[in-house]
Amino acid sequence: MSTPTAPAPTSALNPSRTTATASRVLRQLRHDPRTIALMILVPCLMLVLLRYVFDGSPRTFDNIGASLLGIFPLITMFLVTSIATLRERTSGTLERLLAMPVGKGDFIAGYALAFGILAIIQSALATGLALWFLGLDVIGSPWLVLLVALLDALLGTALGLFVSAFASSEFQAVQFMPAVIFPQLLLCGLFAPRSSMHPVLEGISDVLPMSYAVDGMNEVLRHTDMTATFVRDVLIVAGTALLVLGLGAATLKRRTP
Repeated sequence: MSTPTAPAPTSALNPSRTTATASRVLRQLRHDPRTIALMILVPCLMLVLLRYVFDGSPRTFDNIGASLLGIFPLITMFLVTSIATLRERTSGTLERLLAMPVGKGDFIAGYALAFGILAIIQSALATGLALWFLGLDVIGSPWLVLLVALLDALLGTALGLFVSAFASSEFQAVQFMPAVIFPQLLLCGLFAPRSSMHPVLEGISDVLPMSYAVDGMNEVLRHTDMTATFVRDVLIVAGTALLVLGLGAATLKRRTP
């Protein structure tokens, strides 16, 4: 008599499996208040700190705060997602899940959905705090600010899921931050206009998604209506997030040696 084998994971994305994965992740996070605080409260605290660093220069806060409103969620979601996904591999949870009818695409999509829900909460709190309590002066619609902040948080989630496949420990996952995030932070136009950089650095900045996250925020800061540049920026950020999620599903490892 042959021994029954576990069903192989399917490659097609299944909504029910994706939703079940997202529900499991959210249940786990519910019992980890420190992680929830890191994702939701830290960007808000950083914005409060930034506001009073520039207490004597409100215009400086307006110019920098809008950009950082998108950057802070991206960084926190990158850090938390990369470590959380790595834990699934090192603990053997991913190996057990993929032994069932749960494909890599379901796993990545479920994680993206779960952290996307937290990203919505995070972005809404940070945007409301900046606009209505810290006095961030934005000419455009607050809903457009929220849209860019949310897309930036989702981009951070996608990048975190992707780089976790190349780390074998939580320490290595943290080490990816200076390799993936810091160069984008320096070249995104936050500290100096990208047009004033060395041509080589300007060319590199043109292909980095954080550059368009900052540009999108600046468009809302300076224009009352939605501009073509703004549409281009948000489409690039959203498209990059989807592309990186696809790469994350393709490179996800079943286990960590």
